[in-house]
Amino acid sequence: QVQLVESGGGLQQPGGSLRLSCVASGHTISRSVMGWYRQVPGEEREFVASITWSGAVTSYADSVKGRFTISRENAKNTVYLQMNNLKLEDTAAYHCAVRLNPPADVPGSWLLRWFRDGPDYWGPGTQVTVSS
Repeated sequence: QVQLVESGGGLQQPGGSLRLSCVASGHTISRSVMGWYRQVPGEEREFVASITWSGAVTSYADSVKGRFTISRENAKNTVYLQMNNLKLEDTAAYHCAVRLNPPADVPGSWLLRWFRDGPDYWGPGTQVTVSS
């Protein structure tokens, strides 16, 4: 069992920045693929970003490319999402997710697609509101 807890959300003006953190407990995440999704009430959950266990390969939704950066510190069981140049449409609840036990000896890009097929665990979310 893995518990994920997000933090760092809040209210920010357009053009501002926020840094989200997600701490995992109950299981080491060093070999996992992790990522962030976001959801607006009444809409489907939307993929935001993902990262392989080494941090060498990342993937982003087109809507956040060039503005958001995902990173991780396996020693701290933590994944981050640095969000810059925030826009009104970034307003959502942001959820951290993890998929454990990735296959060995496969390309990082394949792992990121594998992650999106179905994370194993989700965090409860942290609210990000962008408003002037």
